[in-house]
Amino acid sequence: MHWREALAQAAKTARLMVGVPDYDAYAAHRRAQHPGEPLLSREAFVAERAERRFGGGPDRIGRCC
Repeated sequence: MHWREALAQAAKTARLMVGVPDYDAYAAHRRAQHPGEPLLSREAFVAERAERRFGGGPDRIGRCC
């Protein structure tokens, strides 16, 4: 693995560890697995993930603090 690829992977891992959603991975998945269906905008994607993580809906991930 080239050092730039390793650095990019480490950055991606760090973002996931702190809860930053990966829009590019989402968009690639939607294009590959659900062609023809609409994509959320980057802003809508981040808002939806924040609501899912911190909101009070049924998909809320519980946190101790």
